[in-house]
Amino acid sequence: MTDLKIVDSHHHLWDLGANYYPWLSDRPEPHFFLGDYSALKRNYLPEDYKRDAVGFDIVKTVHCEAEWDRDNQVAETEWLTALFERAGMPNAIVGHVWLEDPEVEAKLEGHCRSPLMRGIRSKPVTSATIDAPRPDGPRSLADPAWRRGYAALGRFGLSYDLRVPFWHLGEAAELIEQHPEIPVVVNHTGFPWDRSPEGLAAWRAEMKRIAKIPWVHLKLSELGLKQAPWSVESNRGVVLEALEIFGPERCMWASNFPPASLRIGFRDQLEGFLDILSGLTRPDLEAVFHDTATRFYRL
Repeated sequence: MTDLKIVDSHHHLWDLGANYYPWLSDRPEPHFFLGDYSALKRNYLPEDYKRDAVGFDIVKTVHCEAEWDRDNQVAETEWLTALFERAGMPNAIVGHVWLEDPEVEAKLEGHCRSPLMRGIRSKPVTSATIDAPRPDGPRSLADPAWRRGYAALGRFGLSYDLRVPFWHLGEAAELIEQHPEIPVVVNHTGFPWDRSPEGLAAWRAEMKRIAKIPWVHLKLSELGLKQAPWSVESNRGVVLEALEIFGPERCMWASNFPPASLRIGFRDQLEGFLDILSGLTRPDLEAVFHDTATRFYRL
C-alpha cells in the first residue's frame, strides 16, 4: 500500500538536552503502562521520526503533549511551532493545561497564539483497576473545577484528547454529552489492557457507550501490553471490533511513537495495521489513515 497517503494522528517529540520532561529526566513513573521505559530516555526529534517512518508516505503529523514541565506548559507549544518552521513537522499540536487551574483560560490563550494549536490533552485522575473506587476529588472527572476547565475548551474552539482506562469511558461520556461544541477523540483504542473474555466484554460495553456520542472519535493506536508482545493476531479482533463500533469515518490511525517502540518497530506496527485492515474498501482505508484525522484536527 505504498501509494496510501497517511496522517499520523498521535506521536511525540522531545529534546532532553534543551527541554525538561520530569518523567524522562529525573522522576521515574512507577505505573507506566508498558513497564520499564528506560529506552525512551533519549532525544526523539523529526529526523528520528522520519528515519522510523521511511518507506511510508506520511503527509502530516499531530503532536500530542509529552508531559513537558507542567510549570511552563505553553513553552512546549512554542518549541513545537519553531520545530515545524525548521523541519516541517508536526503539523498540528495537542497541548496541555491542568483543567482545574484557575488560570486555565490565560494558558489556553497562550497555546492558541500558535497557528498549529488544535486541542488539549489533560489526563484526569483515574482508578488503577476496574474494581477500584472511582476518584471524586481534585482533578477527577467529577471535580467541578476540572469540568469548568473542560467547558473552556469550547470557547477557544479546541478539541479534547481523552486518555483514560476503558473503565472510565462511560463516566467521561456523561460529561462529554453536555458539550457538543467540543470534539473529542478517545486515545489508544480505549486501552483494552485486559484481553480476557470478561475484560474484553467490559471494554466493549464502555466503548459502545461513548461511541453513541456522534462527536466522539477514536485513535486506533497503542495496542501494547505490559506482559505480552505486539502481534497482528493478538490485536486483530480488538482493532476490527473498535472499527465496527465507531465506523471508519470516526477512526484515525496513530503511531504513538516513540512510546510504542517499546513493543514494536514503526514499520512492523504500521504494516500490522494495514494487514488487519486489508478487508476495508479503499475509501474506508483512506478515512482511517488520512481523512478522519485531517477533518478532526483541521489539517
